Amino acid sequence: MCGGCEDSATGCNHTGGSFSGPCDTAKGLQKEINERVARNESDDLTLQAFVQEYGPTVLIVPPAKGFNLAAWIMPVVAPLIALVLVWFVARRWRHKGTLATVSGPEVSAEFLSRAQRETEKEYDE
Repeated sequence: MCGGCEDSATGCNHTGGSFSGPCDTAKGLQKEINERVARNESDDLTLQAFVQEYGPTVLIVPPAKGFNLAAWIMPVVAPLIALVLVWFVARRWRHKGTLATVSGPEVSAEFLSRAQRETEKEYDE
């Protein structure tokens, strides 16, 4: 990371005005990287040297260990947890919505037939 503008050292680019191009911080980092490449240093050794000098914020991608592991896992795990919670809540709502049978005193068949005859009379008239 550049450190001056919070872009990567290779992506640091200021356009417009009298100044255009990478800032001085990015130029210094690019020069140091070019010198290390010219000396045939390995990528890991170069990264370790930069982390030692500037701290872990110099890396564009945080290492997947310790607390940084959450940055790699949470974008996958959080939606899955949310999906499971929505499924669980929807299931519970659906089961709560079932109708209970009506309870009450028994109605005799004689009473039902009498009520049906009386309603038929009312509608026929």
